[in-house]
Amino acid sequence: MSKAVLAYTGALDNLICIHWLRTVRNIKVVTFSGNFGQPEYLEEVGERALETGAISAHIADMRERFLHDFCFQALRAGAKYESGYVLSSALSRPPLAQELVRIAREEGCEYVAHGCRGIGNDQVRLESYLQTLAPDLKIVAPLFELGLKTPEDDETYAKRWNLPRATNRKMRYNVDQNLWGVALQLGPRADLWVEPPDDTYIMTRKISDAPDKPSYVEIGFEAGLPVSIDGERTGTMDMVETMNRLGAQYAVGRLDVIEDRISGLKAREIYEAPAAHLLHQAHTALEELTLDKDVFQFRDVTARRYADLVYRGKWFTPFREALDAWFDVIERHVTGTVKLKLMGGTSLVVGRQSPHSLYRSDMLSYDGDVERAARRRRQIDSEHGSRPPTTRKE
Repeated sequence: MSKAVLAYTGALDNLICIHWLRTVRNIKVVTFSGNFGQPEYLEEVGERALETGAISAHIADMRERFLHDFCFQALRAGAKYESGYVLSSALSRPPLAQELVRIAREEGCEYVAHGCRGIGNDQVRLESYLQTLAPDLKIVAPLFELGLKTPEDDETYAKRWNLPRATNRKMRYNVDQNLWGVALQLGPRADLWVEPPDDTYIMTRKISDAPDKPSYVEIGFEAGLPVSIDGERTGTMDMVETMNRLGAQYAVGRLDVIEDRISGLKAREIYEAPAAHLLHQAHTALEELTLDKDVFQFRDVTARRYADLVYRGKWFTPFREALDAWFDVIERHVTGTVKLKLMGGTSLVVGRQSPHSLYRSDMLSYDGDVERAARRRRQIDSEHGSRPPTTRKE
């Protein structure tokens, strides 16, 4: 009998996938559930998979790897898609695909299965990664094969086959949550003129409930990566969790945008990403201080291209590796500290310092001395920049 590894969340649609693979395709099912920071208790998720007929259930804590190897790389690149999406969902798909392939090899699977419905960004990304990493593995999408397009279709199927716990979690929106942020899809019938109510958001508190007193936080960076909070060295996961709590308290990191999907269609997307918002804001402020004009302007171009390739499921490509090599060079001097001020619904950069600062207060003139300013300008031009070019170490 053939065997498949299924990307498994414990939702009803995934239970249907197990049932269909076993009863219709006669395929043994192994599940994988990764902890990326979503609220579900994964041990219970694994038990549910076994109850429904999976022969084994794999569970892994992916949080540190997800943040360090993917989110922080995108942060260093300044990668935000179009109007500011920090790619929280898109960045979780490459490590998910890697783990699915690893388990498929370990378990001797011929198939990789997922719960996408044949449309949308997720299916394109995941299948692209799987085909890149393991072109010999066959990909199967049970919900697409069954023609199940809505949660109501899932309920009908589950009742017909008397599946256990045959109820989906009651959510008004499609929600994808991890440590880097939350994506909420309002659906195609959402009125673009209507403001989402405050209870739409699940990570940040109401703006009206934010503390009256502002908070200040100092974020330290080394070579473009965040390493400390208020002078205290902080690990990757602690960094993100701490900034999420602080940002959520002040309702910081909300985004309501019209976005171009991979298919070319436009969709309204609601995002929450307190930590990612604050870290991106601080990182950009430090780049403004430490990168020269030519590099900073081209950094904007490469940041957009980086975000676009992540969004389109192109992480495992030479282009992404080449862009990372570029950022290896330009981010060497992006070291220092940025001070942010948080107040109801917003955050501001109120201070920055760096040992590699290109800010030259002694070269500025605000007192009307044109001749002295001209001499200083000529001095800057003769120096042709404030630091010599660096060469990469092999």
